[in-house]
This record gives sequence, C-alpha cells and structure tokens, in this order.
Amino acid sequence: MTDFAGTYSVVYVTTPNVEVSRNIAQGLVTNKLAACVNIIPQIISIYEWEDKIEENSEQLLMIKSRTEVVDALTKFVKEIHPYKVCEVISLPIQNGNADYLKWIGEVVPPIKKSDQQTEKANS
Repeated sequence: MTDFAGTYSVVYVTTPNVEVSRNIAQGLVTNKLAACVNIIPQIISIYEWEDKIEENSEQLLMIKSRTEVVDALTKFVKEIHPYKVCEVISLPIQNGNADYLKWIGEVVPPIKKSDQQTEKANS
C-alpha cells in the first residue's frame, strides 16, 4: 500500500442547522476544498461560552480533504459561518483504504507553489 500518512485530513465543523451545513458543504466541494462532506444531524454540544455553560443542538460536518488545504478550508468556513468563533479542527488520516484516499487526492488538487506564496503574502 502507498504511504498516505498525513497527506489527507478529516476536518470537523459544527453548525447550528442543516441549512448552514449544506451551504458550507456545497461550497467546500464546489471550490475543491473537500472531496466529501458528511452532515451528521442531531448532535448535542455542551460547552462553556462567555462564563456560562451552554447546551445546543447542532449538526456536525465530517470533511475529507488534503492536509495542505486545511488553512484555505478554514478561511472559507470562517467567512460564511454564522458563529462568532466556529469550530474547525483537523486530524491527519494516518491509514485507510488506499483507493479512497487516492480518490480524495484526485478530487482535491494539491496547492500550487504560486498559490501558497500568494496565500502567505495575503495573510
């Protein structure tokens, strides 16, 4: 098996409802920032926010992408997400179905060196 360890990542994003979830998911896939986004409905999040314990129903997006595009993916999500501070966390994929991982790489193109330099200059 080809060593894909760390080349691809799973990114988690929580959202307040299915409309926001679909909007983010469609945008990520359309813009080639993700190969696939699973929308997992009806999770309950319990967290501290502004010195209070909160409990809310949310959706969870499970996003499969290239590790190298996670910064651009995060920027995209932050620009359209309604939360003041939205969750965007990623975990590298260390192992898995090589055919599936290869497919992610075929759908989400690698960042060109010129794109990386432009991104750093705009940061």
